[in-house]
Amino acid sequence: MKSKRQKHSGSFKAKVAIEAIQEKETLAELSKKYDIHPNQITWWKKEFLERAPQLLEKPRP
Repeated sequence: MKSKRQKHSGSFKAKVAIEAIQEKETLAELSKKYDIHPNQITWWKKEFLERAPQLLEKPRP
């Protein structure tokens, strides 16, 4: 039987990505803590780091 695909909010993804960046816990520990595959956490971390500069740029008049 197939399990339903989980949908996570942007704030949840950011929270997990920040925890992964901080490296206080391993990917395996975070994966178990949040019941998410480690590859998914790695993807969210990569996306977070790639988009962070865009968010921090000053708007141009």
